[in-house]
Amino acid sequence: MNLRQLRISRRTIAVAVAVTGTVSLAIGAHAALNKRSLDAAKAIATEQTGSIAQGASRVALIIGNGHYPDASAPLAQPINDARTLSGTLRHEGFDVDVVEDATRDDMVRAVERMKAKIRPDTVVLLFFGGYGVQVGRDSYMIPVDAAIWKESDVKRTGVSVESVLDVMKEQGAKAKLVVLDASRRNPYERRFRAFSHGLAPISPPENTLVLSSATPGKVADDSMTPNSVLVSELVNNLNAQAGAASAFNKTRIAIARASEGEQVPSVSSSLLEDIKLGG
Repeated sequence: MNLRQLRISRRTIAVAVAVTGTVSLAIGAHAALNKRSLDAAKAIATEQTGSIAQGASRVALIIGNGHYPDASAPLAQPINDARTLSGTLRHEGFDVDVVEDATRDDMVRAVERMKAKIRPDTVVLLFFGGYGVQVGRDSYMIPVDAAIWKESDVKRTGVSVESVLDVMKEQGAKAKLVVLDASRRNPYERRFRAFSHGLAPISPPENTLVLSSATPGKVADDSMTPNSVLVSELVNNLNAQAGAASAFNKTRIAIARASEGEQVPSVSSSLLEDIKLGG
């Protein structure tokens, strides 16, 4: 091999080494970029998933009705109760929708808004304060624009608790919580040929917990305090560590003891496991 051929061979080898190194660097840089992009994508996905889970995990519909034209005087407590309970639930991470002095249309629209928020991981809470009426085996929440002269008017103008539970169930809610402060002597009952005091017992569908201010068929008198005893005690027992069943049962026991058995709230449960209300 002459000197010229040797120089060409060395030059060829040097070029080949340089090209190989450049390709290797490019491949390494591309791989590193892909890895960073993948890691970033995973981080964004994790953040979004966590945000969705937190945003959808707890939903509450709070209805407080106080001004009924057929009543001799407004109910002072339901609107106060709605505001107090909504503040507590927001503090515990609930997405809260509050409706005050709701007409039937207001209540129907509120249930639709609640329905749109429910996913399979959602814990849903319904609170109603106001007048409730039992017709047959169902308990009806009465809107402020209800015109009631006979039992059939209750079904036409009221919103049954059972129908709202059906909506929660159909949407696949993880757990369904109901608080009813509506066991008051209502202004319509003496218009009926036959009437029942208080509310009907509610048979809870799977994974449901119901707290009512009085035993089924009984009425409870309002106190002179700004909030009802039911909401006052319930708020005292709600915190991030408490389970719903524990909070509801502590509320029932506290009220029964304080009233010396005159007012005994009702708790009905079909929960498969207790539900944390916060955290």
